[in-house]
Amino acid sequence: MKVVLASDHRGYPLKSHLKKILDEMKIESLDAGTFSTESVDYPDFGAPAAEKISKGEYDRGIFICGSGIGMSIVANKFPRIRAALCHDVYTARMSREHNDSNVLILGADVIIQEVAEKILRIWLETEFQGGRHNRRIEKIRQIESRLNVCGK
Repeated sequence: MKVVLASDHRGYPLKSHLKKILDEMKIESLDAGTFSTESVDYPDFGAPAAEKISKGEYDRGIFICGSGIGMSIVANKFPRIRAALCHDVYTARMSREHNDSNVLILGADVIIQEVAEKILRIWLETEFQGGRHNRRIEKIRQIESRLNVCGK
């Protein structure tokens, strides 16, 4: 599994911590920035990282901003991205089991580091259930395909 990480300035400290967890888990990762707490715009880091997943260069992503909302909006603009904003272990598990999410979004201002670690581990270790959920993922793909043809 190859994971790309991205954050804005508010997400930088948590992203740096979670990168260490990925290293401990021996998961290959790329830190796409930002690299400090100096104020930046989240789309400048979320968009290039999401594009890497959309193009198939990376399998999954972990994006972090203050609330998680901005990074969610940016990531979900890209085809084949199913970004899920998770604030607890339950939503992390369901985002993988039912939605086959490939981008985990975290809000650094709304969860503590220990909870973020648990969310990360559950999200990485949980498999997509398939079955009836495949039908729903296919419907999402059809929507993406239709919008791409329309040039929107």
